[in-house]
Amino acid sequence: MGKLLKHEEEHPISSERLYYRIGEVSRITGLKPHVLRYWESEFKIIKPYKGESLHRLYRKKDLDLILKIKKLLYEEGFTISGAKKKIRDLERTENRDAKLRTIEKDSERKNRELLAVIREELKGIKKILE
Repeated sequence: MGKLLKHEEEHPISSERLYYRIGEVSRITGLKPHVLRYWESEFKIIKPYKGESLHRLYRKKDLDLILKIKKLLYEEGFTISGAKKKIRDLERTENRDAKLRTIEKDSERKNRELLAVIREELKGIKKILE
């Protein structure tokens, strides 16, 4: 498993939790709530759920994205616009990879179906030859 950052050790992201409040996200990421709200306005991909109570509820994918943005800005020295472009590029790559995996799965399924048909035809030829 990869190296955990200090804040990840103290406040791990649980795969069992569906939502996190902004205070929890602040503790997990080490970012102030006003920074999180600002990033929401800059990075439209961060979309916490705001129910009737109007409290922001972040999902695990939002936290992962926030941590990715934090790394780009604070560790890798990207500007906000540079980080936006990098995130868009990463999304395109992930979407392309997902499409390729789907195509590969479809191709494998079609190959299995074709082999089953060929197998049945060969069985028929074998019976004729016997």
